[in-house]
Amino acid sequence: NNGRLVITPMTDRCYMTLTTALHLKRGGAPQGPAGTGKTESVKDLGKGMAKYVIVFNCSDGLDYKSLGRMFSGLAQSGSWGCFDEFNRIEVEVLSVVAVQIMTIQNALKEGREGEKFCFEEKMIRLDKGCAVFITMNPRYAGRSELP
Repeated sequence: NNGRLVITPMTDRCYMTLTTALHLKRGGAPQGPAGTGKTESVKDLGKGMAKYVIVFNCSDGLDYKSLGRMFSGLAQSGSWGCFDEFNRIEVEVLSVVAVQIMTIQNALKEGREGEKFCFEEKMIRLDKGCAVFITMNPRYAGRSELP
């Protein structure tokens, strides 16, 4: 057993969509009911592409400063972050987080590999291998609908 997921038409479609998003210097946002393999699909894709994937379990206690530090570390290390149950984060925090993610994605699109860019008022070095993924379980109690 090599510890890989079974490839089904759904995982195949998920991988194709996520790799296309990565090619376009974006991340991905699988969504669906709990237990359907959203996080595992991101982790398995990372394993197949030899990427270190860090899974963060989101809660309503996360603030934009904590998330900013996580994004900064991902951008500098070239790792992938999978933010599980992202829609548990409070809506007021999500607007700032969207700008943080967009800042990193814009630096990736501009081809700033190895160069420094301004993130949260600090100059940090960009590793182009980084990516941000979010997973969501829509329509559950205690979760926000994303704007």
